[in-house]
Formats: sequence, C-alpha cells, structure tokens
Amino acid sequence: MQRRTFVTGVAASIALPLARAQNLPQGPVRIIVGFAPGGGTDLLARVIGQKLGEMWKTQVIVENKAGASGTIAADYVSKQPSDGSVLHMAHINSHAIVPHLQKLNYDAEKDFTPIAMVGVTPNLLICNAQQPAKTVKDLVALCKANPGQVSFGSAGNGSAQHLALEMFMLQAGVKAIHVPYKGSGPMLTDLIGGQVQYSFDTMTAATPHVKSGKAIPIAQTRLKRAAGHPNVPTMAESGFPGFEATTWYGLVGPGKMSPAMARRMNEDVNKALVMPDVMEKLEASGAEDGGGSTEKFQAFMHAEQVKWGKIIKEAGVKGDA
Repeated sequence: MQRRTFVTGVAASIALPLARAQNLPQGPVRIIVGFAPGGGTDLLARVIGQKLGEMWKTQVIVENKAGASGTIAADYVSKQPSDGSVLHMAHINSHAIVPHLQKLNYDAEKDFTPIAMVGVTPNLLICNAQQPAKTVKDLVALCKANPGQVSFGSAGNGSAQHLALEMFMLQAGVKAIHVPYKGSGPMLTDLIGGQVQYSFDTMTAATPHVKSGKAIPIAQTRLKRAAGHPNVPTMAESGFPGFEATTWYGLVGPGKMSPAMARRMNEDVNKALVMPDVMEKLEASGAEDGGGSTEKFQAFMHAEQVKWGKIIKEAGVKGDA
C-alpha cells in the first residue's frame, strides 16, 4: 500500500509540471504592438515580455506593426493560430474606440482571448505657459466666451485624447476646435510653441514636458489621482463627477486560445507586475491597476467598448475617410 501511494504521488508530481508546460507555447513567442518603438504601448510590452521570457524559458520578441491607430496589429493577431505563439498588446484605440468609427476586419470581442490587464494610464489636461485659463473652471468659462475658437490638439482623429475632448465638450456644454496630429510628439511641440492651446494628452507623453515646466497640468482624467502627479486634481474634483477617460493596455491572444493557456499566462503576467523593477517602470509611465483575472479584464474591455461607443454616437464623431 505504501509503495502504491508513493508511485501515485510521484506520478502526480510529474503530471503537474507537465500539464503546466502544456499550457505554454512550444517555442518563441511574439508580442505584436500596434505602435512605433519608444511609445507607451511598446515600453510596457517590452517590460512584460522580458519577464515572461525568463519565466517561460523561451524567447519573447516584441514586434511593431504600427499604423491605423493600432488596428493593423490587432487585425494581424486576430488571424494567427491560437497556440500562444503570437500575442497582442491590446490598446483602447484598437479595442474600444476605432471599432465604433470604421468597419474593421476583426471583431474586438469575439476574435481575441483576454489574458491580463497590464496598466491604465490617465490623460493629463495640459496647456502652454502663455494660456490665461489654468484651471478647469476658467477653461470652461474661456470656451463659453469664445465658442469654437479654443483649440485642443490630439494624437489623431478618433484617438483616446480626441475622445477625452469630446467627453469634456459634452459634459461642459461647450464647443472647441479639435486639431488632430499624427502622434503626441508633433502635437506637444506645437502646444509648447503656442500653435495649439490645450490638450488631453497621455500622462506618459506629457509628463516630461510637465516636469520641465513647458506644459502646465490642469487636471487628470481618472477618478483618483495618479501616484506620479499627486498635486494635480482630477476632472471629477474639478466639477465633472464621474469623468474618466484613460488610455489602457492589456495582453490578449487570438480567439479560441485554450482557457487553460490564458489562465496560465494570466498567472505569470500577474507575477511580473508585482516585481519591484517592473513596478518602478510602470509607475514612471503612469500605468496603474494592472493585473487581476482574465474575466476581470474581459469585463473591463466590454465596459470600455460600450462607454466609448455611446460617447462617439452622442458627439457625432466620424472616422477618417
């Protein structure tokens, strides 16, 4: 009896790691990013990818397929095998906003398997030092006194920054000029130079200019203040209850990935997110509240799709022709 118990125990101890190994990709893994190297999405993908490569004892490569607000990369991943060899750093643009603005060759919910939330980043409402209105209250008054004349730059038509502006205009009952750019970089150059007056830009992109004093922070767009900007009030604190407009990132796989593999990957992403060096890099980029279950991430993405679809419809936002 003792021998049988021992053999059974050994078999179980072998079977457990074997089962876990079968829930990982067999070979190198690519994480596809829908934006150019050096941006927030790329940074987070590389930080997480390095840790997953160490845990999985395989090469994890970040591959950039930039363009069309991240939808080129999303479309590519949606058509890959569901064996875990190709993953995607999903983004609010490709998975919650653009699907409401144009017809895509993928379904943002059905064609992907949620793995884990990596981080949520607030936008910062900023202006250049020459602007007269440097509080939300004064900005609303300025827009009401000059309807359709106050300019707001964004990283592009239909971007998260653009939609934050649309939400602001709806809630404040004002009209402003939206000036779309091809990315945050050129927009920030013009904002600092005075060609545009205000912007709801990502905290990741805006922070260096805020720290240098070239951009003035007015408010941030999560319901709670980010650790990196403890002295900047939220839009909710500034007279806009419930105002939340974020940029978020999360790891997904192609549709039909096995639930067991998604759960195993979720466990490892959660382990990576609490490593001190990873936490330090996330905090520096303003990304918070990553982690949690696959179900939590799926519910979050669905809620974002519903929310931004409603804003787009109410504001009459149109996609690029």
